[in-house]
Amino acid sequence: MTTITEPVSDPAFDGPDGLLPADLFARLVARISRDEEVSIDYAERVMSQTLGFLQACALNPAAGLSPSEAVDVGWHAFILHTREYAAYCQRLAGRFIHHRPSDDFDEAASRKSEAIGATVAAMRAAGIGVDPELWLPASRCSQCYAGCADDPRTGETA
Repeated sequence: MTTITEPVSDPAFDGPDGLLPADLFARLVARISRDEEVSIDYAERVMSQTLGFLQACALNPAAGLSPSEAVDVGWHAFILHTREYAAYCQRLAGRFIHHRPSDDFDEAASRKSEAIGATVAAMRAAGIGVDPELWLPASRCSQCYAGCADDPRTGETA
C-alpha cells in the first residue's frame, strides 16, 4: 500500500524549481534537448516534471515511486551533474535520492504502470502540477504507415 504524505508547509520552500539555480536548469534543459533531439520547450517540461517527481520522492520516501520514460531522461541528465544533484537532494529531501533501476524486465513491466500511477497521485496530492503527456507510456505505433510490420500499404503483418 502506498502512503502519501502532505506537502511541505515551510513558507521558505517555494517548490523544487526554487531550489535549483536557473543556470543549472538551463544547462540540464540544453542537454536534454541536444541528447534527445527535442525542442527546448519540451526539454523544459521534462526537467520541470523531473523536479516534481523528485519532490514527490522526497515527500514519500518509502512509496517506491517511479518516473515515466520521459521523466527518467531528465533524471539521468541531472544525475550526470553529481555534485549539483547531491546538493539538490540534500536541500529537497535531506538525503540523497537514489536511482534504482530494475533488471527484472518481466516483473518490472507489470509493476511499472502501478508505480507511475502512484507517482502521479503523490505529485497531485502534494500540489505538484502533472503534465499528462509526459507520464503516459509512449505509443509504439502511430499508424503513420512508415513501413513497419503492420503497414497496410505493404500488406505485411506481424
